[in-house]
Amino acid sequence: MIGIAKPMIDQTDADAVLSALKSGQLTGGPIVQQFETDLAQYSGYKHAVVVSSGTAALHIAMHALGIKAGDEVVVPDFTFIATANAARYVGATPVFADVDARTFNLDSASLASKITPKTKAIIPVSLYGQAYDVDAVSEIARKHDLPVISDNCQAIGTAWNAKRNLGDAMATLSFYPTKNMTSTEGGAILTDRDEWAEECRLWRNIGQRKPYDYAHVGYNYRLNSVSAALGLSQLKRLDAFTRKRQENARTLNDLLHGTAGIELPYADARATHVYNQYTLKVAGSKRDALKAHLQQSGVGSNVYYPMPLSTLETFGKTAGSPTANRISAEVLSIPVHPALTDDELQTVGAAVKSFKG
Repeated sequence: MIGIAKPMIDQTDADAVLSALKSGQLTGGPIVQQFETDLAQYSGYKHAVVVSSGTAALHIAMHALGIKAGDEVVVPDFTFIATANAARYVGATPVFADVDARTFNLDSASLASKITPKTKAIIPVSLYGQAYDVDAVSEIARKHDLPVISDNCQAIGTAWNAKRNLGDAMATLSFYPTKNMTSTEGGAILTDRDEWAEECRLWRNIGQRKPYDYAHVGYNYRLNSVSAALGLSQLKRLDAFTRKRQENARTLNDLLHGTAGIELPYADARATHVYNQYTLKVAGSKRDALKAHLQQSGVGSNVYYPMPLSTLETFGKTAGSPTANRISAEVLSIPVHPALTDDELQTVGAAVKSFKG
């Protein structure tokens, strides 16, 4: 079976992890600090604060910006649940905006319609590895004096007009094993503001300034040094991983061009797509049949995501957003990860093209 994802772990990574284990300092210390330094430099931000997961990064960003009960945070209706849960963690209310049918990212007109006096932040998502429309979102944020927290958990290395720093208040990353690089579990907050970076550091480490000196309540969201060592090693090869994903996406585009009933991923010319996922749209309610066909052909696939967040029971089970409703019934992600061989790419393409519906 050709898997939908595969972490790229090599001997260099194993050696880095073993070195961290042998160091005796398994939490905090110079390895974590170096990972933060290199990650900030790579991403084009002044600060990187590494934490235990991408979800933790979103949670901490909420606290660092002072989002609280009674506030509203606008999020896309089509994304992973952690984006919306971040608001709920601090007692705020996630407000769901629709998405663009081509990019799957936040639709600016829908976003503008969701702003109220209670809105205190916007969390756009760079879904599947493609940066959201930074120009449109930033214009709305400036108009209403709102901070933007870029959920780039699927999109480390993405850029807008060739800049990885998206000009936001903060950006969040995830290093879960299915992401473009991994530290097993892990995440990070990126920011240019010294005071926000310091708040993030306090919130990740039980609110502690120094031993037994606590600024406020906090969490144990630290990233251990063993995970940081793996992340640091992976970061050195991230550009090579990204180039391979982009090459694989171009190959799939060539293989699948003109396939009836299949719409290929749209790439915005202003964005750098890093292809965490290569996501098709399958017309005519045939998505699930194609998924079953691929399974029988030895090709893994997955649906990210099968329903808009607002339709979930935990969010009140509303009617959902029109575009999010439609695309959630059409999307299907197929393998694009850098571990794919040329033969496997050909197999993936042939399996999709052989589907008769």
